[in-house]
Amino acid sequence: MLIATDKVVAIEYTLTDDADEVLDSSVGEEPLVYLHGADNIVPGLEQALEGKAVGDELDVVVEPEDGYGEYLAELISIVDRDMFEGVDELEAGMEFEAESPDGDSQIVLVRAVDGDEVTVDANHPLAGQRLHFKVKVVEVREASEDELAHGHPHGEGDHDH
Repeated sequence: MLIATDKVVAIEYTLTDDADEVLDSSVGEEPLVYLHGADNIVPGLEQALEGKAVGDELDVVVEPEDGYGEYLAELISIVDRDMFEGVDELEAGMEFEAESPDGDSQIVLVRAVDGDEVTVDANHPLAGQRLHFKVKVVEVREASEDELAHGHPHGEGDHDH
């Protein structure tokens, strides 16, 4: 069976940057399982996997525009310290979940704390970076009706929604 839209795919992968530093890997862990065509993985990797089969191995280079996007300066902002109610120790490097302007949840990184001013960055940590994936396809199967309805694969047994 070939990878195509609405197939559940399991891959082993290692993700590195331009300096060949490992950023993430599933090797030695459970494979990454996703629903092909449902925006579960970055577009550049999904396009490269289209038409592949179990056992196929590939090296894929994904440019920022087909990965996590370009790094956007407009996603950096200064907010008041009061926005972090209940957080006693606030320092650069901390991550928080925040609501984006469109109402979705997003992660923001604290870049700096200067008195009552906190600089936050809503860019994805890998925005602006070229991504290098070493991938092996380990499973391809039909998606269930539930998986198609929910837009992602379900694990063994039950699934809470």
